[in-house]
Amino acid sequence: MVRSATAMALTATETVRVGECLVDIPLREVRAPHARRPVRITPKAMGVLLTLARNAGKVVGRDTLLAEVWPGTLPTDDVVTQAITQLRKAFGERRGEARYIETIAKSGYRLLAEVEWLDAPEPALPVATVTLPPLAVIDAPEPSPSLPASPVPPAPAAAPARPARGASPGRRALIVAAVVLTALVLILAVLLVRREAEMADLARSLADASQTGRPYRLLTSAPGFEFAPTLSPDAAMVAYAASRPQRRGTAIFVQTTEPTTARALTAPPAGASDRNPAWSPDGRRIAFERRGPGAACSVMVVPASGGEPRKATDCDPRDLVSFSWTPDGQGLLFGSMHAEGVRVGLRVLDLASGAWRAIPYASAARDLDHAPRYSPDGRWIVFARNPQLGDLWRVPAEGGRAEPLTGQRMEIRGWDWLPDGEGLVFGRRIDSGTRVYRFDLRTREVRDLGIDNAQSPVVAGRWLAFVNRRPEFGLFRFERVAPSGREAVGERLFASSGRDAQPAIAPDARQIVFTSDRSGQFALWWADVAARTPPRLLSAVNPDMRRMPEWSWDSRRLLVVGRDGQGRIGLYEVTPATGQVTMLPVPVTDPIQGLYLPQPDRVLVGSGDGAGQVRLTLFDRSRAPWRALATLEDVSLAKVDPLRDRVLFTRLSEDGLWQADLALSPGSVRRIDAEAPARWAFRNWDIARDGRIYYLEQAADCAARLREIGSDAPPPPRCLDRDRLFTTNGFSVSGSGNAIYVPLATEDGSDIAFMPLPPEPPRGVAGWVK
Repeated sequence: MVRSATAMALTATETVRVGECLVDIPLREVRAPHARRPVRITPKAMGVLLTLARNAGKVVGRDTLLAEVWPGTLPTDDVVTQAITQLRKAFGERRGEARYIETIAKSGYRLLAEVEWLDAPEPALPVATVTLPPLAVIDAPEPSPSLPASPVPPAPAAAPARPARGASPGRRALIVAAVVLTALVLILAVLLVRREAEMADLARSLADASQTGRPYRLLTSAPGFEFAPTLSPDAAMVAYAASRPQRRGTAIFVQTTEPTTARALTAPPAGASDRNPAWSPDGRRIAFERRGPGAACSVMVVPASGGEPRKATDCDPRDLVSFSWTPDGQGLLFGSMHAEGVRVGLRVLDLASGAWRAIPYASAARDLDHAPRYSPDGRWIVFARNPQLGDLWRVPAEGGRAEPLTGQRMEIRGWDWLPDGEGLVFGRRIDSGTRVYRFDLRTREVRDLGIDNAQSPVVAGRWLAFVNRRPEFGLFRFERVAPSGREAVGERLFASSGRDAQPAIAPDARQIVFTSDRSGQFALWWADVAARTPPRLLSAVNPDMRRMPEWSWDSRRLLVVGRDGQGRIGLYEVTPATGQVTMLPVPVTDPIQGLYLPQPDRVLVGSGDGAGQVRLTLFDRSRAPWRALATLEDVSLAKVDPLRDRVLFTRLSEDGLWQADLALSPGSVRRIDAEAPARWAFRNWDIARDGRIYYLEQAADCAARLREIGSDAPPPPRCLDRDRLFTTNGFSVSGSGNAIYVPLATEDGSDIAFMPLPPEPPRGVAGWVK
């Protein structure tokens, strides 16, 4: 049956015929006639193909493809060219042919082949749970007995010889010149040796890139998690936190920037974890954070060559602790943290005396200034303000006025200075993955470095290290209240080789929507869980990965923050039954959430102000323009509890859960849980129809633990899965049924990657965008 592009979004479609080729959408495989085997294409190439197929016969511009397939990112035009080239190869086109895809000069591309959307097969039985090896028993290489020898320092210049008594001034000058020349030759020889070693290392990296198709090589490859890398000043060594065999928690490991056996630098006690290492400017010491056992938290310093760590300071376990070294190596610069019960901003700890010195600058009480670092010349401090939904800021090193740099309100996943101090690299979450970007301080331009699944970048010299994480997530259904004595067993809902997340079950307990990149591009999907229908694509709007869709009380409509096919960011109302999508006239420039209320003419809208602050506003939508009725400041996420006529919400600035009445009256605001959710996990909670509030967290002995919060007498926590991590952007509790829907990792792990720092293109060259 041939279907239109609109119909494709409303039916369960898994296969499409393009000309003589058959395309399996979930598997991302193209089977061309006479081909020996199907060709698997990348998720982004599949996204480009689906966009062209929905507009078959029409010219689709490059800007449209970038907005559809790479929403919220800053890629170059090369990514579109690479996707088109891959599609042409998969379709079997030869050079110079245009049987399937036609290039329209200076415009875009047009799909020439006929498109036929095929009916989906009958729904398959639920896929059995995939069990990953537990973190406690992950195999890892045995530590080597000692660290590799450090690079040989430059040979000192020879001391000048004393001229012979009575030597002439000319002869003395010749002797001095000879000595200076000898010293210069020795220094030049050392530099040439080092340069030769660097070029050899670069050649190996380029050779690795040509063989693997990626610009980096992996320094670690053991199962489990390696994260938070830090490079020695000469980039010869890397330290990182990693899981340990047969033990819970993490330790600090050190190895050369070759894929060699690592050495355990720290041995935390039982129940503790060491993480967040930071290499000192002189390369001799490494600072790190130790958590546990219990509620203990401390910052330690250990010789980079090994030895007994010593405690530099205590820290508060409520904080997301962050620190870096001062340029002289005599102290540590800390981000926002609690001190004597009060949160303070940027401070410097002198390691010799233990004295603290505050950086004088203006910050609001709710601001969280994270991961501060001095510039290479020591003149500036850059930090991430409110990294959950924030930006990079800078302040003079001696204090003064702080100013925003990036202005993108992003989820920041690590950052570092470039060696010349004129730019930064930073990681950020984009849709279902993470990427690394370069930021130019002079022009305020941002450039995507083109590395998938990359975060936590660090730089030393001409080298870049980062965390390479490649998770896959599936949706699992658990019983909300399990029979006594029975262990939780999750049922996998839909087979997928992608990343399924943000399940939102409707109040009728039948319909579910979720976000996924299973079709090649990040999109919204719908399914009937009661009828076991395969999910179908709702392609008219690309959702924001940071906020879950919100159902109406009659289960007919959705509020979705995202962008349409024209790249317009806004709050959209979606009707899954008909596929109708309407952009709502919300009078805010930066919507981040929409919520229905029992009154049909009222709606709650979360928004940002461009300066790292967020708020919740009650609007009357009965007339145009919408009228704001009330506002609550510092609201990171809100949910409506119709049973008790209240709004529950979290804050970016503090742990805990608050409530207000449906009118957002200031006098109704009160805190109902002081500890959970953690402000860094503000999306991991939901409300059941009976008013119970559930929170998903990671514990020492359980990777996905569910517990009830906001209650005076909660039942004991329940472990849903001991080994598989959950996504951090939301789960869903069935409104009228005994079910909870959780995204769990089906494949997971991370490694440390290493590569030459990509060169900066000349100003004005394509690829630099605002």
